Amino acid sequence: MQRKSRKDPVAKPGAYHHGDLVTTLLAATTALIEERGVEGLSLREVSKRAGVSPGAPFRHFSTKKALLTAVAEQAMDRLSDALTSAQTKLKSADPAAIYEAIGVGYLDWALSNPTHFQIISSRTIIDFDASSKLVDQNAAIRDRMVDLLLQAQQLGQLPPAVDLNLVILSSRAFTYGLARMAIDGHLSGWHPRETPTKAMRGALRLFMTQLFVPHSR
Repeated sequence: MQRKSRKDPVAKPGAYHHGDLVTTLLAATTALIEERGVEGLSLREVSKRAGVSPGAPFRHFSTKKALLTAVAEQAMDRLSDALTSAQTKLKSADPAAIYEAIGVGYLDWALSNPTHFQIISSRTIIDFDASSKLVDQNAAIRDRMVDLLLQAQQLGQLPPAVDLNLVILSSRAFTYGLARMAIDGHLSGWHPRETPTKAMRGALRLFMTQLFVPHSR
């Protein structure tokens, strides 16, 4: 079924060209959030950090939410690249292994980009559904996961009657929860013996062993 096109809320019609102003504004926004949190963010503060007039951001972003949505789109681009890279580096055709690689790529990306992770995860501060980029790229990741699970079923790595939607939901909840725990500083209390990266990968490996039946070629 073809997805309905949504108007992108980020760029305003007639936005003027000021070098790479948009990229500068996004970088300033990310830096300010890292320092003060989302609550203390304002377009005036962003313009000051970017070194432009207070009205300059409004020529590209009509509201604070539109600016944060643009940051989320940047985060989604980087997440998609990270997941593609994780699958490419694996050099394997095994769907279960590729599925796990997507999880590893997600966790590594989240740990390396905590601010982007928090922004794209907070649906109350961005207009996710109004951004065609966010909706389409998120759907592409999900479609890839569905395809891998179908392949795994054909190889006997998953029971034929298993609900793939629940598998995807469980996988998403598990990896998101691990990332959230790591970024919020909870892993050291629950698993102090290893670094966050090792702890997350170990937990993911255990999850995958319970999900998939090994396939013998």
